[in-house]
Amino acid sequence: MIDEKLLISWGGTYRTLEKNEILFSEGTECLFYYQVADGQLKWVNISDDGKEYLQRLINPGESLGEMPLFDDGPFAASSFAMVKSTVIRLPKASFLAMLREHPDIHFEISRRLSQHLRFKFFMLKEVTSNEPEKLVVAVLNYLKETQQYVSLEDHLVHLTRQQIADLTGLRVETVIRVIRNLHLEGKLKIENRKVFLFE
Repeated sequence: MIDEKLLISWGGTYRTLEKNEILFSEGTECLFYYQVADGQLKWVNISDDGKEYLQRLINPGESLGEMPLFDDGPFAASSFAMVKSTVIRLPKASFLAMLREHPDIHFEISRRLSQHLRFKFFMLKEVTSNEPEKLVVAVLNYLKETQQYVSLEDHLVHLTRQQIADLTGLRVETVIRVIRNLHLEGKLKIENRKVFLFE
């Protein structure tokens, strides 16, 4: 999202995370802007019984945990490395000073935050349905339309069944059954265990 050289010039530093290492925890103070340079992180809420609710997967070039940078609140979710990953972290004060000098970056971050908020409104509306199939179809179609986690070329879904379950709040067994039924009904294609959406 933000050029790495620019982040470094403002005092950004690289930090390497091992697989499953935590970057920050829900409820803690935000001291840095974070952007993934390499690897993949997940941004999740964890219930009292240990169930994860996936908010987003964060890929290279994407930022995460931005809300506290603007409202001074704590982190709204926790973040873990999915694989060995490298992030750039820029101290909060430096980040805010950079935005004052580069308002175009501020507008881009605002646009991205608005997209995430729009997705949350969509999810709140869809999860009221008691029909797992309807929920899974709606979420997959939304991700395809917004070009998130779905390849433009072949419509391959870049989410595991577990990640779809974490994103929708469904049990993974339910997601597996729903995807198998959608395949049998000709509403999507499964090939070598991978899920493809139709145009």
